[in-house]
Amino acid sequence: MERILLLEDDMALGQGIAMALQIPNMEIAVCRTLAEARRALAETAFVLLILDVNLPDGSGLDLLREQKALRPELPVILLTANDLELDEVAGLESGADDYITKPFSLAVLRARVNARLRRPGAARSGELALPPFVFDFERMVYRKHGAAIELSRAEQRLLRALVENRGRAVSRAALVDRVWTDGGEYVDENALTVTVRRLRAKLEDDPAAPVYLKTVYGVGYTWAVTG
Repeated sequence: MERILLLEDDMALGQGIAMALQIPNMEIAVCRTLAEARRALAETAFVLLILDVNLPDGSGLDLLREQKALRPELPVILLTANDLELDEVAGLESGADDYITKPFSLAVLRARVNARLRRPGAARSGELALPPFVFDFERMVYRKHGAAIELSRAEQRLLRALVENRGRAVSRAALVDRVWTDGGEYVDENALTVTVRRLRAKLEDDPAAPVYLKTVYGVGYTWAVTG
């Protein structure tokens, strides 16, 4: 299932657009505010964003810039009543891939969306956006603030186990079983401690005071839900 995020404060228009874009294996998440959209983006990976500019709690251009900094390949279409040439230039210079002014044809919007999704380099549904990170465990691609992070196989397995259980503590024993699954000889739990330390060094701004990969004393570790 692939997902498109639509940020539109007009509820009736948002529902109409969602219906027009609905096809098999495509889900449209409709948000009415920047806050709602940011929460959705923190929890779900999207293949395309459609953003209004004038919103009750700010400008869609701010969200556009944030997401392009994190995921430059993510296609973004601006859908706005701002129809001046300067507005369009500002939107495109902020990173928008397309700019559509209201009123517009739903058929044209649908064609523009399909064209963006067909282009090489479009976002993949296997990506998981957890700002400032984007993880794609299938392609083994990991980024922070758009910059690539190189992880060993053990670090990848550890990260995936924690992220898939984010917000919940995972025991050390369970993590050892998950990370070292080749059926080889006994693995000392110290190997887990070392792998956690190395992963924190690559992901945390301050590994000595981790924000994401946290220790749950007496239990194991957790990927903290932030924001």
